Amino acid sequence: MSKVIVEFKDVVKKYGEGEATQLANNNVSFTIEEGEFVVILGQSGAGKSTVLNMLGGMDTPTSGTVTVAGQEVSAMNDRQLSDYRARTIGFIFQFYNLLPSLTAYENVALTKNIVKNAKDPAEMLKAVGLEAHKNKFPSQMSGGEQQRVSIARALAKNPSVILGDEPTGALDSETGVIVLELLQNLCREQKKTVILVTHNADIARCADKVIRMKNGKVREIRRNENPVPVREVEW
Repeated sequence: MSKVIVEFKDVVKKYGEGEATQLANNNVSFTIEEGEFVVILGQSGAGKSTVLNMLGGMDTPTSGTVTVAGQEVSAMNDRQLSDYRARTIGFIFQFYNLLPSLTAYENVALTKNIVKNAKDPAEMLKAVGLEAHKNKFPSQMSGGEQQRVSIARALAKNPSVILGDEPTGALDSETGVIVLELLQNLCREQKKTVILVTHNADIARCADKVIRMKNGKVREIRRNENPVPVREVEW
């Protein structure tokens, strides 16, 4: 039986006050099951990045509840949120966020400073096909290789949920396929829950579940009964 790992319930997020109030999320509700590959789809301003920030413990709802891996994230204080971000969530950013003065190995090894039981950096780099690049600096690697280092870094924390903010947005289509295939395989082979926000509808064809947002609201939640393997999508 599938286990729900993420639940958004009647989440409202407002910024500002009075006439300057901006409603970023308006009564957003959805669930995500463990091991699902989920795409939150929408154009700029749809509210999807706000959802991602609340999932990641980087922002809190104005009202409603956010629960991840049995933890009510929306009720946590700053110290609890810091611990939650360290232990439960792995982040993959559009522009990699690697430290330029550290090698690929050293960038992944940073996770040992965050969680006690971090996985071996060399093993994580091997898992993303970069075993031979461990001593290279980010400036010596392509964009796709840097993104795979960031995925290895996220995996090294052994998180329950991996969040991706337009993780292929800065990559060419061929390199993007490599990265997406890696993320899709994490769900299939390691039962990781991967949640990506994107405006690219092609990526949604590969997802188990698509949450489409517009103007701060969830407009549609659709399950793909037969998700398309990444390499079969015409990019």
